[in-house]
Amino acid sequence: MAKQSITEVFKSVFSAFIGVQNEENRKKAFENGSLSTYIIAGLILTSLFVLTIIVLVSTII
Repeated sequence: MAKQSITEVFKSVFSAFIGVQNEENRKKAFENGSLSTYIIAGLILTSLFVLTIIVLVSTII
């Protein structure tokens, strides 16, 4: 089993984050990925999302 690159991990996490992850990619991620890598990528994307919302709201107000 080949390890996934960091871009593949972020692409998979982002797809799942917005709800468009298909079954084939989900299975591939679970078979080839490391749990800690996906948790870290998820935390990074969640932090970026929250920071983006904060900046947008601050800009509008």
